[in-house]
Parts: sequence; structure tokens; C-alpha cells
Amino acid sequence: MEIRIVRNSIPKEEIQKLAAEQFGEYVKIVVDVEKNVAAFFGDLHADEEALLLSQGSKQENLWGINFYPARINDGRIEFDSMINVRPSQGNRTRGVENQAVREKILGIVNTLIAE
Repeated sequence: MEIRIVRNSIPKEEIQKLAAEQFGEYVKIVVDVEKNVAAFFGDLHADEEALLLSQGSKQENLWGINFYPARINDGRIEFDSMINVRPSQGNRTRGVENQAVREKILGIVNTLIAE
């Protein structure tokens, strides 16, 4: 599946259809918290990250999540990616430890995914 950089909203139904084709219940997404864009539909968060970096994003602004379109509210987002392990930024796990960053990610995803 081709990675897509999303700058405007994408219908949740389209994500659900593509999730079924790819991983079943979810899609991988890398969010740029500075540019308010995200890369969707990569096989690996690292592939999405590489595409965003090639488009001028900065590593410290990129965070990987899994999005479950069939779930509701904040349960749709799982903060879990190897690209999130960044001890130099105080993030020592695959999650996103900074609450402000988590909320920024939630806001961007909720804007980019049309209900």
C-alpha cells in the first residue's frame, strides 16, 4: 500500500476499508506535531517517518501511533511505536510520555480524520 501524507481530512470509512486490507483493525500513522500533518498507510512507522523527513519534517516532531477506526473516542489511538523511543527527548518507551504531545497528536488526528 502506498504511504499517503494527509494534510486535509480523510473519511474514517476510507481508513476503515484500507485498515481491513492492511492490518485488519488498524493503520499505522506518523504525526508531525509541528506541521499538523500525518503519514498514513505505511507497513512500518519507520517508512512513514522517512517519507515525512524527506518532505522537510524534523525527527523530534514525529510520533508514531496506531489508529483503530472502529473504536470510539480516545480508544481509537494507541501510542506505540519504536520511532517514539527517544531518550534524548525524555521519551524512554514506545509510547508518548509527554501529555502535551499526546494531546497535540489527538487534536491533529481528530482534525485529519472526518467522522
